[in-house]
Amino acid sequence: MEQQALDRSSLPKLQINTLQMEDIRAAFVDGWRDFRSYPTFGLFFGAIYALGGIFIAVMLTYYHLPWMIIPVAIGFPLIGPFVAVGLYEISRRNQNGQAIGWKAILTEVFRQRERQLSWMAFVVLFIFWIWIYQVRLLMALFLGFRIPATLDAFANVVLTTPEGLLFLAIGTVVGTVLALILFTATVISMPLLLDHEVDFITAMLTSMRTVIENPVPMLTFGLIVAALALASLVPFFLGLLVVLPVAGHATWHLYRRAITAS
Repeated sequence: MEQQALDRSSLPKLQINTLQMEDIRAAFVDGWRDFRSYPTFGLFFGAIYALGGIFIAVMLTYYHLPWMIIPVAIGFPLIGPFVAVGLYEISRRNQNGQAIGWKAILTEVFRQRERQLSWMAFVVLFIFWIWIYQVRLLMALFLGFRIPATLDAFANVVLTTPEGLLFLAIGTVVGTVLALILFTATVISMPLLLDHEVDFITAMLTSMRTVIENPVPMLTFGLIVAALALASLVPFFLGLLVVLPVAGHATWHLYRRAITAS
């Protein structure tokens, strides 16, 4: 991580623009175009994400914790913005007319370890840890020691018993709040930190202000991404091969429409 504080006098002035629903449509159109222009890169980063999900599911099954697969799968998209850094860089270079190659993209991704973006990894993973912890807590409160040993039995208990339905309802509310907090803090901050030398606190505050000042288009964008991410989990995470890169590229284009730096 950076050892020296950023020089405030050199920080860009950030202006938050007013977004319309047309900007959301255009962001996804541009994101799909970037994916089609550089499909190998998109599939590469999507595969990393998908394989990570498959590995977690296999390990949970191996350690006889299959009932954790559903909450982990639901929470797994929370770490998507951090995985998408390489996709932001591809879109950034494409917009700026810079060369796009494996060495340039991967070098920039690894360089983020020494920049402010590395701090965002702690924020993202901390929220993911809170999600998993609250699932375990709610299970203990509502299901006690009757947690089934198989995924099918767990789904049956959750969907057919009063305790299970209450667990599902409260878990959904808590999960929605956590997802909203993370989306608000990262949707603009992640591409902003890649694009400009700003500190991660400023980036998060800018992201939050952007969502607050443009609630309908920004939350619509978040709901679309969330719906696509959850749908992509159904074929054993394989849908993420396409959904992650398209959403990542779209997020970059939304950021460029939302923020003007001078």
